[in-house]
Amino acid sequence: MANIALIKVLRERTGAGMMDCKRALEECHDDVDKACDWLREKGIAKAAKKADRIAAEGLTCIKINGNKGVIVEVNCETDFVAKSDAFIELVKEVTENIINNGYKTIEEAKAATESFFTDATVKLGEKLSLRRFDYLEGEHLGSYTHNGGKISVLITLKEENPALAKGIAMSIVANNPKYITEKDIPSDVIENEKKIQIEAAKNDEKLKNKPEQALVKIIEGKVHKVFSEVTLVEQDYILDPSKTVKQILEENKNEVIKFVRYQVGEGLEKRVDNFVEEVMAQAK
Repeated sequence: MANIALIKVLRERTGAGMMDCKRALEECHDDVDKACDWLREKGIAKAAKKADRIAAEGLTCIKINGNKGVIVEVNCETDFVAKSDAFIELVKEVTENIINNGYKTIEEAKAATESFFTDATVKLGEKLSLRRFDYLEGEHLGSYTHNGGKISVLITLKEENPALAKGIAMSIVANNPKYITEKDIPSDVIENEKKIQIEAAKNDEKLKNKPEQALVKIIEGKVHKVFSEVTLVEQDYILDPSKTVKQILEENKNEVIKFVRYQVGEGLEKRVDNFVEEVMAQAK
């Protein structure tokens, strides 16, 4: 019979259930360290069974150390787990580890933080994964995290202005720009949009009798309108919608050098639960 005090210690160290801790201690003859390894091994087995499950919930996190910042996304299966203290702590630990070690690739970071995820899987019982991270370097870094970590933005400005950095980061969260200015848009993307607008103009009855020079101007205007909607400086400033971000930057004699925006689960397939199938599966 496993010692109750040892079960308590093992639970605190691993977060595993009482009966799992009891069995681990029995299997390892009350050696807590070996029991931790035993539970981790079982956790790896559990994680393997979860490999085909969808982890599209989770949190983003930002950490800034001096002139270097990192933005990270860690995924889990359910929003319930994403809001748990254990998962929040996992995300913080992983983010701290990444900025302190400067990993070059996601594969390197995953290998180095594997133990964090193994332990957390035992505790939380879901598929957990480090999805991505990105570094940003600059003298004037700023950030904004929305809705507890569902969306985060890391940004660097040309001149120091923490309040402005946060305000523009908030605008980026709200408006999801793809580029800072139109100069940042790749030429092939611009040419493709021009082709689309030229073809659209050919099929527009209202433009059929327009002079060639006027038609060129109209097409340029339509292309500009499309890109202005995804260009940061052309978008409304969230804290003063009467002005664009460009106007706010000019007033403050500042410039956005770079930004990174992460939204949890963007581009991932979301899990759709089927209650009937779940009940039938459990009934078998």
